[in-house]
Amino acid sequence: MSKLETITIDTPSGSNTMQIGSTNTATINLGVSGDTVNIPAGVTIANAGTATGFSSGDNSPAFSVYHGSDLSVTNDTWTKATYNTEEYDTDNAFASDKFTVPSGKDGKYYFTANMTLNANGEQNGIYMAIKLYKNGSDVANTSIQNFLYNTTNGTFHLYRTGVSGALTLVAGDYIEVYGRIKDSTGPNPVFGSRWFQGYRLIGI
Repeated sequence: MSKLETITIDTPSGSNTMQIGSTNTATINLGVSGDTVNIPAGVTIANAGTATGFSSGDNSPAFSVYHGSDLSVTNDTWTKATYNTEEYDTDNAFASDKFTVPSGKDGKYYFTANMTLNANGEQNGIYMAIKLYKNGSDVANTSIQNFLYNTTNGTFHLYRTGVSGALTLVAGDYIEVYGRIKDSTGPNPVFGSRWFQGYRLIGI
């Protein structure tokens, strides 16, 4: 192996593109341990490949999904929430009503989700809870909420409850949202509108 010692490498006059490495190159190293690689102000870094090992960057994968219609459920049974509209899904990682961590995207993720309870003619004292599930098992809970139906004037109150949390995940882990209505006295308890969002945290 030979060593080239010089101060500046530049292209010939009339050319403005420099290629470092070619068909025999597998790895290009810049500096050694303890060196500083300086990128001056005004320089643009255009990445068309895969960047790994960086402690900062964008918050992808990121997604946001929702559903505006009712979802019928069985009283006192944990039911998986469904979604029919994607607002965004940067890595196409949300499918079949769950988010799955893509290959190479291990890390800490933050999720938030909520649902409404459609009282739908119920009596007083309905409870609702919501959970995040990781790989088929619950990992986070909200406090169970108390939702009241006003039987005097025949109107119902629409309430919303939510859950959020940061989780350490690896490729292949998947996250879902489940909800439960308890003490329903009506024939058809339902979840109302619901949404689910998440993104990878950076710098930690």
